[in-house]
Amino acid sequence: MTRVMAVVALVAAIGWVGMACAGEKTIATQKTKDVVVTLKSEAQEWKQGKNSFVIEFTSPTDTKPLDVGKVTLNTSMTMPGMAPMVAGATVTPDKTPGRHLGTIQFPDRGTRLVTVTWDGPAGQGSTKFAVPVR
Repeated sequence: MTRVMAVVALVAAIGWVGMACAGEKTIATQKTKDVVVTLKSEAQEWKQGKNSFVIEFTSPTDTKPLDVGKVTLNTSMTMPGMAPMVAGATVTPDKTPGRHLGTIQFPDRGTRLVTVTWDGPAGQGSTKFAVPVR
């Protein structure tokens, strides 16, 4: 009986880990001189409305997680004849080093210019990349 319960617990744990790993898909990756920034979400895209995401920071040489300290993520979208539409995200450190969790809301669709900045033990920096909101 104990052996059966152990097997059931192991299968459940493996299933949970598999779902957690399969849940995050890369939206965009940007490599800088000192850091690789990867933006992920379950849907592998951002949509109109509220979005949850993960930002991972890794070393470009050995892909190990990097503690980048404070992280911000902002987006802008240019519109003809109008001021750029700007949206800021709420970003907090995850329990796992090199990972930050975030949420952002978009009122409409369109390609956003994403700016990610960091300041911490791994240094200070920023990077930009485009992400479509569908």
